[in-house]
Order: sequence, then C-alpha cells, then structure tokens
Amino acid sequence: MASELCKTISVARLEKHKNLFLNYRNLHHFPLELLKDEGLQHLERLYMKRNSLTTLPENLAQKLPNLVELYLHSNNIVVVPEEVGDLKELQTLDISTNRLLALPERLHLCLSLQYLTVDRNRLWCVPRHLCQLPSLNELSMAGNRLAFLPLDLGRSRELQYVYVDNNTHLKGLPSYLYNKVIGCSGCGVTIQVSEVKLLSFSSGQLTVFLPAEVKAIGTENDHVLPLQELAMRSLYHTYHRAPKDLNFLSPISLPRSLLELLHCPLGHCHRCSEPMFTFVYPKLFPLRETPMAGLHQGRTTVGFVAYCCSTQCLQTFDLLG
Repeated sequence: MASELCKTISVARLEKHKNLFLNYRNLHHFPLELLKDEGLQHLERLYMKRNSLTTLPENLAQKLPNLVELYLHSNNIVVVPEEVGDLKELQTLDISTNRLLALPERLHLCLSLQYLTVDRNRLWCVPRHLCQLPSLNELSMAGNRLAFLPLDLGRSRELQYVYVDNNTHLKGLPSYLYNKVIGCSGCGVTIQVSEVKLLSFSSGQLTVFLPAEVKAIGTENDHVLPLQELAMRSLYHTYHRAPKDLNFLSPISLPRSLLELLHCPLGHCHRCSEPMFTFVYPKLFPLRETPMAGLHQGRTTVGFVAYCCSTQCLQTFDLLG
C-alpha cells in the first residue's frame, strides 16, 4: 500500500497533476511524499476523505501553495495548524467529521476562502476574525457544541448561507443573519444547570445566553457606558483616523492583545455600526418575526439578537427598518 501511494504521488509530481485523490487510503499520517523537496507546486485540489489522519503538517502551505480546494472530511484531526492561514489561494475547505475543538485564529488570512465546512466536530466557539473573510459565501458548522456566534457574523454581504443545525446549546443568532439563508433546526434545548451562571436575558419563555466577552448588559435606565468601553471606542477612532504616516499607536506602544482588539472589535452596532468592545445593548427578535420564520417555525427555539451600542440605537433599531 505504501509503495502504491508513493507511486501515485510521484506520478502526480512528474506529470504536474492539478488534482490528487487520496481518499480511503487508511492514512494515519500525512504522506511525507507530498512534502518532499519543493512539494507539489501545481496541485490545486487535494482529496483526503475518510482516512485516519490526526494532524496536519505545519509546512502544508509552503509545500502546496496553490491549493484551491482541500477536502479532509471524516478523519480524526484534533488541531489545524495556524499555518493553514498561509494558503492564499484556498477557496474551499472541508474539515467536517473530525475532532476539532477550535479553528485556527489565522484562518481569516485565507482571503480567497469562499466555502468553509466544519460540520460534526467539537467546536465551542467561532473565531471573531472569521467575520473579516472578504470572500466567504457559505459557512456550515452543523452538529457542533456552539453556544454563541460572533456578533458580526453575516455583516459581510458576501456571506449568504449559514448552517448551524443541531447545535443544541445555541440559543440565539446575530440578527445580521436574518435575511440570509439559515439552517438552524435542532438548536436550543432546555436550560442546563451549569448554564445558569452565564450572562443571559429573557423575552417571554425564551432565554438567550450571551458570549462570555460581554461584561455587562445595558438596560433602558442605564444611559452611561462604562469608562473602559468609552476609552476603547475613543482609542479605536483615534487609531483608525490617524494619518498613515503618523507613527501613532505603533505595535511597540500597545500590548499585542489590545492592538488585535482594535483591529477586530467584539462587534459593531446593528443600528449605526459603532464598534463595541466590552459592553452591548441586546435586543431579541423571536424567529417568527423574521423573513426566515417559514423554514424553521416549530422546529427550533433560536431567536435573532441585535446588539446595539447605546439605548438610543436600541430603541430605534428594527429588523425590518
């Protein structure tokens, strides 16, 4: 079997194949032949479905730099290296039915990525940086353990299809998704005892749990933002409005974590697009009031949650407005 595999890869290298099929090969390790010398520079599509891979090589992007499609469905992969973010030509990534606990933060650097499928893994959260992917058109995360989604998910016009079916802990969807094609049946279950301590707010019989990053929840009687939130918003605007040639807030003058937060806020106000960092005003829209209600009515307890930057925006925001 090993000699047959080596022969297949050698022929692909010699004849400069663009497609390579390594499905059902009982592979426990990523084939070293694929990474030999300069790798397969001409390879565009790699199929490695239904093997037993547990890891991916960190130099994958270096050896296979022109990959457009990568299929890793049904393996035992636990971690995807951050260097997957170096695949600048990658348009399709299917890593469903594996054992992933998290997605790499640098995945948002795959600027050509259009289709991302991570169904049936063990994901608890989604990196906020994924909202920055400029070409992402379809995102499928069904059958995971997601409890919340990034506040900005769906803000991009390119993203049209989002599937989060069978995430039983998922209680709410960002209202940026309300006019997209959404799959969310099987989401939302009876409140678990362990979840009672989480931040939440209720509307009728529906309770929506908020991301852990949200430190406080605004109320109609609370018109003053925390000093930390005001400082972050002011710093954000100063940083982004400064002339490019002005050496203001260089990486040396700010901690890395703070600099990254300025580049990727917790979310943006659904009403005025003001960036938000530690404090939001949430507003719940039951699913039956949205254009997608006909597809999911009676099958899910998920509602849409709008996040606003102030009580004024909260009072004036409407999904249909």
